[in-house]
Amino acid sequence: MSYLIGVTALWAFSFSLIGAYLAGQVDSYFAVLVRIALASLLFLPFLRPSALSNGLKLALMGIGAIQLGLMYIFFYQSFLLLSVPEVLLFTIFTPLYVTLIDDAMAKRFSPFYLLTAALAVVGAAVIRYEGISSDFWLGFLVVQGANLCFAVGQVAYRHLANGLPRHLPQRSVFGWFYLGALALVIIAFAIFGSTAKLPTTAVQWGVLAWLGLAASGIGYFLWNKGATLVDAGALAIMNNALIPAGLLVNLLIWNRDADLSRLAIGGAIIVASLLVNEWFVKRRRPVAA
Repeated sequence: MSYLIGVTALWAFSFSLIGAYLAGQVDSYFAVLVRIALASLLFLPFLRPSALSNGLKLALMGIGAIQLGLMYIFFYQSFLLLSVPEVLLFTIFTPLYVTLIDDAMAKRFSPFYLLTAALAVVGAAVIRYEGISSDFWLGFLVVQGANLCFAVGQVAYRHLANGLPRHLPQRSVFGWFYLGALALVIIAFAIFGSTAKLPTTAVQWGVLAWLGLAASGIGYFLWNKGATLVDAGALAIMNNALIPAGLLVNLLIWNRDADLSRLAIGGAIIVASLLVNEWFVKRRRPVAA
């Protein structure tokens, strides 16, 4: 859980940084390409090509292409249609996708996980439910595309990690995750990208460097590592902890309007859902003889 909490704090800045310095100013496909290229370079020195079978390499690349590459393509497009608070609002459905996909992959149905994830959704909705822009439907669908990609990727990695050699540290194989995402976004940039909106200021390049090395490079590695150490219910709920964290950053640094009473109530509901989930998991664990 400590990995997920730490990455939540790290990612809390990403929403506002993208909205303030990149959205509408830098070509979204170029921004995604730079982020993933930097993350790939960060992990290339640790990569051990002979450590995995070709099948596992391709599986990791496929997960990276979906969770990081395709997700970022949707994610950055959403900032052209919605405000930062609206993007945050529309991510509230990710926990439901996580629980449903995890159950589908395990060929089971865990209604309690779905209930606690739904409670987290209620908490997030309390925080950010308000008037929506005219681009609501398109923006909503684009964010849901990002949510689905993120949910599929983290659940798939959580299951795949069980088949990785136990003696291998995850950092020595995680480079395949980024290389898969990089391959996808290179194709996307070649087809849809534009060189007319490249970064023009040191601040924009600095934001891209931070997002690529810290938020994407370190962040996704630690998040997926944390995903292998918790149950599906806790993973689903932590996906929504980004909402109060992101709004706090947006309020304190960028001085955007936010309803503090809603933030407090919604955050309390999300924390309560996490505590209820932890209680349920402990009840299910067998008692040692």
